[in-house]
Amino acid sequence: MSKVVNDDYPTTKGQLSDEEIKAKFLAESVNTGAIESFTKSDTPTEIIELPSRGYFYPEGHPLSSGKIEMKYMTAKEEDILSSQNLIKQGVVLDKLLQSLIVTKINYNDLLTVDKNAIFIAARILAYGKDYEVEITCPSCGEKSTQVIDLQEFEDKDINWDKFTPGQTTHKFTLPISKKELTLKFLTHGDEKNIEEATKQAKKLSKLTGVDPELTTRLKHVIVAVDGQEDKGLISKAVDSMLSRDSLELRKYLKEVTPDIDTTFTFTCPSCEYEQEKMAMPIGVGFFWPGV
Repeated sequence: MSKVVNDDYPTTKGQLSDEEIKAKFLAESVNTGAIESFTKSDTPTEIIELPSRGYFYPEGHPLSSGKIEMKYMTAKEEDILSSQNLIKQGVVLDKLLQSLIVTKINYNDLLTVDKNAIFIAARILAYGKDYEVEITCPSCGEKSTQVIDLQEFEDKDINWDKFTPGQTTHKFTLPISKKELTLKFLTHGDEKNIEEATKQAKKLSKLTGVDPELTTRLKHVIVAVDGQEDKGLISKAVDSMLSRDSLELRKYLKEVTPDIDTTFTFTCPSCEYEQEKMAMPIGVGFFWPGV
């Protein structure tokens, strides 16, 4: 005689129904991890450390820990990369990263400084750390194939004492006008707004011949002038900012902005010319190796 499953679940009421058995099994599985084994994705994941260290996300934000969980690329993501429609729209890489990020976040809240590191991590998880690229020697003009180890890149060295964890803004006083600016690091959502604003402004620039991209970006970076957050006041302050103040502001931002250092040492096999801190070229082979 075959064993009756209900015999393992004795009850004073007699045999359990199928629904009761299921509910009891789920309740007893909480401590054994059985539920997790059934619900967790089979795709392996990795924890990636962010250049921002989570400093510039508000307390309680999923990325305030300074880490993000990402999964390895699958055939599903390769479908994204091969989508001609997404490529034409210029959103294919953002769609890829959104698919790979496991941590529950609003993608528009992702800081640009962290997005760069996630971009590199996605390539490593997809096709490995070795990135093969063709480079023309600045000295002799010969082309050579270089293999860049993406895992050798390190975060930029900055002075973290300037910042407080959980504080999403920081301050800078313009050296000439002495105005105190409240600044923020841009997010993916900010970059989209800047792109749209720049497109609209460029329509007018055809008449004036002036490209307003610099001032447009500064108007998004600055969130207050002398404590006042009025957007009209900020816009006016940027447009009338002295060039010496603008230069020092941009130098300051470059100095304090966290990022991943993607430079490498290039050595030409033909003339032995060597260049330290050469910027890594991002070619089609970065996410489409072999193409």
